Amino acid sequence: MRPHAVNYSADESFRHIVDTVPGFVAVMTADGGVEYVNRQVLDYFGRTLEELKQWGTSDAVHPDDFPRVIAAWRSSIEAGTPYDMEHRLRRGDGVYRWFQSRGLPLRDAEGRIVRWYNLLTDIDDRKCAEDALHKSEERWRSVFENSAIGVALTDLRGRFLATNSAYQKMLGYTDEEIGRLTFLELTHEDYRESNRQLVTELLEGKRRQFQIEKQYRRKGGSLIWVSNNVSLVPGTESMPRFVMALSEDITERKQTEEKLRRSQADLLEAFEEIKRLKDRLQDENLILREEIDHAFMFDDIVGSSPVLQSVLSSIVKVAPTDTTILISGETGTGKELIARAIHKRSRRSNHSFVSVNCAAIPPSLIASELFGHEKGAFTGAVQQRRGRFEMAHSGTIFLDEIGEVPVETQLALLRVLQERQFERVGGSRSIPVDVRIIAATNRDLSLAIAAGTFRSDLFYRLNVFPIQVPPLRKRTEDIPLLIEYFVKKFAEDMAKRIKQIKKRTLELCQAYSWPGNIRELQNIVERSMILCTGDTFSIDEAWLWLEQPGKANASGPLTQTLHDQEREMIEAALAETRGKVAGVKGAAAKLGIPPSTLESKIKQLKIRKQNF
Repeated sequence: MRPHAVNYSADESFRHIVDTVPGFVAVMTADGGVEYVNRQVLDYFGRTLEELKQWGTSDAVHPDDFPRVIAAWRSSIEAGTPYDMEHRLRRGDGVYRWFQSRGLPLRDAEGRIVRWYNLLTDIDDRKCAEDALHKSEERWRSVFENSAIGVALTDLRGRFLATNSAYQKMLGYTDEEIGRLTFLELTHEDYRESNRQLVTELLEGKRRQFQIEKQYRRKGGSLIWVSNNVSLVPGTESMPRFVMALSEDITERKQTEEKLRRSQADLLEAFEEIKRLKDRLQDENLILREEIDHAFMFDDIVGSSPVLQSVLSSIVKVAPTDTTILISGETGTGKELIARAIHKRSRRSNHSFVSVNCAAIPPSLIASELFGHEKGAFTGAVQQRRGRFEMAHSGTIFLDEIGEVPVETQLALLRVLQERQFERVGGSRSIPVDVRIIAATNRDLSLAIAAGTFRSDLFYRLNVFPIQVPPLRKRTEDIPLLIEYFVKKFAEDMAKRIKQIKKRTLELCQAYSWPGNIRELQNIVERSMILCTGDTFSIDEAWLWLEQPGKANASGPLTQTLHDQEREMIEAALAETRGKVAGVKGAAAKLGIPPSTLESKIKQLKIRKQNF
């Protein structure tokens, strides 16, 4: 039946009715122009009727949807058929939301279209939910497909709905081939009845899941043993219930068990094989741990902190060159390890690495030690002697504690650096030498230069490529790795079996300042390993604080004042963070110290965090 023709020229009651409709309604002309919209459209989209009439050239429709909307709208106008589409519209505050737009034509008595009625429905929440569901499905599919364990989904009759690549590879079928089979068709005849009974109990609700080990027939006829963990997945309105099986090839284990049953003579060997399979996961974890430890080691330089990685990056870059290097850092930070790592990666690695501790040689003998001497050069020089520079020819010489070299010897070192030659003590012949020089110091050489005990020209010759080794307190994240490294080393040396390190020990070590750096840490670990009697390694807390010079005996007005200032700073930070210690917005971050250090300070100063 066709609707009667209606005169809408001034139908105010009609407009009143449209304005009361709890939705978005638009009345459009036969050719698609906006004639009237209800009050809800004006209020929601924040536009006047005149502005809405220009929707075809405005930003009312999202730019990505506009071509599609125009095409669909024109098609409906030309064909005179209803339309139904989804697109985004711009709200009054500038936000685009998804709407469903449905249009119906109104015809007169002769069947001509005189109006279009357009109803807009906000479906943004639904679209967001659909998008979230789609992303969830994509994540699930990624996990499903990339799983190392075979996964199969079947309907209630056992026909395959989906399988992942691991399942297909295990059975030797393609996805298309396995889709034409059923779960039981792949099962060996001896296990079909028991499998069918278990599935029946699953469907009847007598079981929530079951596990079965059975033989499968692979493509080509060969048999394999498979462990199946089978469960029923509840259905939804759009997806009926289905059965999921997690399958793992256990042929190797079954063959081992069969070998055990067949021969009592091979009992011990079979038992070890079964034990190997059961412990495989633990072995893999140990291997992985060793790989991680190896990844964090660089020629016995252990750690992964950013400051250490910066040093290692410098080593890699400068090692292939012959550039002179000055390594600076506190005592015990491993400066010689750095020098040896540079030599090992240099073109001189097949030649000598000669290390000289300049602080351990008497000032009167250091020139002879470095450059050698001729027979009779001084009392006791009964024969000619080659110096360390000659021994290091074509290789590398490491001058540790270079700041301790007397001023008179520094001039000879300067000549070696400039001219690549020297004279033995008591000699007059210049001896050419091809050697790379790496120097190290724990002193501030700029202060020594100012005091006149170190030559500035020698400093600039040595300081071509400076490397600053960070103290241990600046790389606290490396302390657990270093402890593990030393524990493993000393446990092997002392034939002890250590399974774990006490968590409290790691926390205490990270809170300690380590004035002696890595050398101090190594000594404390060795001392603790000697006293360790069980399989859990720990360090006596008292040792750490006693190691700090003067800390145990600190007392007096100045010490109390410092403690009071420290307490005030910590309490102010806790008040600002409402008692939160760790995290980006915690008190430790505001004070610029590790959370473990702050916790130790709070305990030491007897501050009550709960008050904040």
